Amino acid sequence: MNAHEAAYYEKTDGGSVRCRLCPHNCRIKDGNHGICGARKNSGGSLVTEIYGRLTAVAMDPIEKKPLYHFHPGSSILSIGTRGCNMKCPYCQNWHISQDHAARTSFYSSSDIVSAAVREGSIGIAYTYSEPIIWFEYVHDTAVLAREKKLVNVMVTNGFINREPLEQLLGVIDAMNIDLKTFREETMKKVQKAKLPDVLATIRLAHERGCHIELTTLVVTGINDDMDEMKDIIDFIASVDKNIPWHISRYYPNYQYDKHATDVSFIMKVHEAAEKKLSFVYCGNVSSNERGHDTRCPSCGATVIGRTGYFTRIEQLKNGACARCGYNLGIIR
Repeated sequence: MNAHEAAYYEKTDGGSVRCRLCPHNCRIKDGNHGICGARKNSGGSLVTEIYGRLTAVAMDPIEKKPLYHFHPGSSILSIGTRGCNMKCPYCQNWHISQDHAARTSFYSSSDIVSAAVREGSIGIAYTYSEPIIWFEYVHDTAVLAREKKLVNVMVTNGFINREPLEQLLGVIDAMNIDLKTFREETMKKVQKAKLPDVLATIRLAHERGCHIELTTLVVTGINDDMDEMKDIIDFIASVDKNIPWHISRYYPNYQYDKHATDVSFIMKVHEAAEKKLSFVYCGNVSSNERGHDTRCPSCGATVIGRTGYFTRIEQLKNGACARCGYNLGIIR
């Protein structure tokens, strides 16, 4: 397997290295991998084994990321690799995120950018598994994409150290960040990560002007608690009440077999969130339920209607409500 020297690491005593990409800050002995399974100590140097290695490539609706306020109705070339720096037992993409032997194919950054241009994509989405651990390739590809006037999107868990995040924010236009829980003990025990670092990513990305939307997968027996949901709502409102929040229904997967999230609970969370947040959406629930369309917080007009991934632009003009002129912050 081809290896590429990794960014953000330091050499330590005895031939070990310390990875500084994410807050795990793994100390890795020669011949071993970090927690993500993608970064390896090779003879005293840290290398990434997934540079240019893709497990999946497809043209997706931008709404699938999900991003509802960023070029709605468009399609984006979406690529993913293997590995992740979290260990969610209910992972929906576990066959690539947790299988360190998942089959990959090599595509150079220029291959991907050329494909995006050829397919008429608005840009490139780094998604499916965790793009943070793909840092070097994501950054290099994003730089080339920018040169071709393409946008760059990350779908991420947000578990990254500040310095590499700052570098990515120089080339990433939009992020959907997965806010998995608002309980530090849950993040430590279930996801094997640290909540404050994810919250810091959300704040910094917003501060730097990156378009962000947040997703919370509501998992039976883990975070399906109204007090916790209200804490998430309060946190988002403290950053910016206009950040879109996607509440997504969990289904049994991977190592977790509790029953799917009750739709009634998703609807209760949606109702509570609408009291403090401007844009709240429900994922993995029937189109007959509330929480799919974008409505103007000022006049109530349906600005964008949605049925599945089919999008209808109804009352949107220059990112604002065409009826009353309220600035919705929607990027087209």
